[in-house]
Amino acid sequence: MPTQPTRTLLPPETTGPRVRIVTLVNLRWLALLGQAVAVIVVGTVLSLTLEIGLCLLVIGAGMVANLTTMIAYPATARLTERAAFGIITFDLVQLAALLFLTGGLHNPFALLILAPVTISATALSLRSTLSHAALAAILVSLLARYNLPLRLSDGTTLLLSDLQMVGFWLAILFGMLFLSSFAFRLRRETQRMSDALFATQTALAREQKLHDLGGVVAAAAHELGTPLATIKLVSSELAEELQDSPDLLDDAKLIREQADRCRDILRSMGRAGKSDQHLRAAPLEAVLREAAEPHEGRGTTIHYDLASLDGGVSRRPFVRRSPEIIHGLRNLIQNAVDFAANEVWIDLRWSEGEIVVRVLDDGPGYPPDVLHRLGSPFVRTRRRRGYDGMGLGLFIAKTLLERTGASIDFRNGSQSGRHRPRTRGGAIAEVVWPRAAIAAPETGSLGENLPIMP
Repeated sequence: MPTQPTRTLLPPETTGPRVRIVTLVNLRWLALLGQAVAVIVVGTVLSLTLEIGLCLLVIGAGMVANLTTMIAYPATARLTERAAFGIITFDLVQLAALLFLTGGLHNPFALLILAPVTISATALSLRSTLSHAALAAILVSLLARYNLPLRLSDGTTLLLSDLQMVGFWLAILFGMLFLSSFAFRLRRETQRMSDALFATQTALAREQKLHDLGGVVAAAAHELGTPLATIKLVSSELAEELQDSPDLLDDAKLIREQADRCRDILRSMGRAGKSDQHLRAAPLEAVLREAAEPHEGRGTTIHYDLASLDGGVSRRPFVRRSPEIIHGLRNLIQNAVDFAANEVWIDLRWSEGEIVVRVLDDGPGYPPDVLHRLGSPFVRTRRRRGYDGMGLGLFIAKTLLERTGASIDFRNGSQSGRHRPRTRGGAIAEVVWPRAAIAAPETGSLGENLPIMP
């Protein structure tokens, strides 16, 4: 599905990571508090020999950096990618310095070096995360060889065996890889879903505005009809009485002509308004034609096929003209037109219990490797005409139509042989409603004057 029309629905702040400064500041305070408590407990309670003064100096450097960050940025600020990258990089180096003073990888708290990399994966871009992971891997490897050892009060050095050291080193590296990959993937999926839902809401809001505007236009055309009729009547009477005054007669005729012109304009606006409103209900085939109208002049032939599922026993469906239905169907039709070779078919089937709409094209169909994921946001689909689809349009269509009670299925049609033309064998999007979910009551002549497709 092409995303050029829909990606513009996303606000500028969704184009790159933006981290709240208060989040990083609070996490750093928590880490510094834990470091200080651990150093004090190890140096006093456990009676281990370590450079407490240097350790507190490193912790103090972290506190100064955190206070500087709080002063430099307001509490409500969101950091740029570069600023957040710098803060997390400092945290990695500060933690590595503290581990160097407390035994390196012989210190079981070396596992905490996973934290900055995981935070980077949840907040920054892939490039920044890979940079932090590479830096952490280098620091861990250096700490395995270079460190100030921990000693007991009797002078015994706490050391891991070579096998344990290698195992711990590998555990940290693999843990870093797994946790950062999981956190990065989870963050991206959450962000994509949030952006897609925002785009869906924006598309629906735009459709609702157009929906409401049609009613305003129709009402204005109706209200202005009476004064214009009066103007035309009076100008016609003046024209008859001013036969002996050519100049005034021309003015009266001009007034009458302009009144006729205004009448024609308002009549056209009134038709447009009623076409958009359809008194908030219309035959489903009229709604389908309205949804397809923007794509009928794009070089692809659109065919309509209407048939009852029960041999004509049930009446043609008369439905609510909701923006969700129109915009959702329009996105499905747009997707079919974008990737069709020459033709698109819109099938409408109905019975007393359900309504089925199928949108088919004669294009290459959905790639099998993403067919089961269609309807999720930003899934890569098909390439054609210079763009790469990401599935946002199909996600919007699926979300909007499911709000109306529909179930949607995406699949490929039967594939023709190489020497036979493809007929209705491309992509298929099928929408099924329980008839009661979208049916509108046909009161009076509400639907009698609405256009019915042949």
